Amino acid sequence: MSGGYDLNLFTSPPDCNFLCSVCHGVLKRPMRLPCSHIFCKRCILPWLARQKTCPCCRKEVKQKKMVHVNKLRKIIGRLEVKCKNAEAGCLVTCPLAHRKGHQDSCPFELTACPNEGCTSRVPRGNLAEHRQNCQHGAHQRCPLGCGATLGPAERASHNCYRELRKAWCQRQERSRTLVLCLLRRMRKVYRSASLIRRQLAQLGELLEEDDALLLGAPQEEAEAPPRRQHWG
Repeated sequence: MSGGYDLNLFTSPPDCNFLCSVCHGVLKRPMRLPCSHIFCKRCILPWLARQKTCPCCRKEVKQKKMVHVNKLRKIIGRLEVKCKNAEAGCLVTCPLAHRKGHQDSCPFELTACPNEGCTSRVPRGNLAEHRQNCQHGAHQRCPLGCGATLGPAERASHNCYRELRKAWCQRQERSRTLVLCLLRRMRKVYRSASLIRRQLAQLGELLEEDDALLLGAPQEEAEAPPRRQHWG
């Protein structure tokens, strides 16, 4: 198995400096030897187990002096790659470092059916539909299309007409409950509106009386006889 990343994984050809001289793939977990040559970790360790020299320059190598090249690893992690399910129809591209995260949610990723006894592997996006129709599932939708979900013990005695009538009665009961609730609220609103109208009418009458009093006060003062003045 190749230690590096397959070149076909990338959306554009990677720089030649990112390639491993052993597997000819893009460096994965790169390690630098004392001679400055860099290889994939999974490529160089088996090589050095057979011979203690650099694959490129043949200089002697001591494993204790090898180091991980984390900076280069981060640079490679930013390269744009295709989804592993591209051939199945996934058009998503993302940085190499985010590829695993996309794969965990990709709708084209093949996923095992969780129903016991089922060996099917289906795309994640079709898993819910598969589980509804899976012969090994604990519950399945009625194959005649009435919408009922049936367990293994219910399938033999299932009657679509009875289920549909039951569902219709439940909907009718819910509708009746909603209508009664709406009527009660409408009556409350009507009573509140009537009370407000009566209070507004009373307020209008009071305001009219106040206006009449204010208009009549000057006339009464004008009609009142003048007071006699008493001189001492």
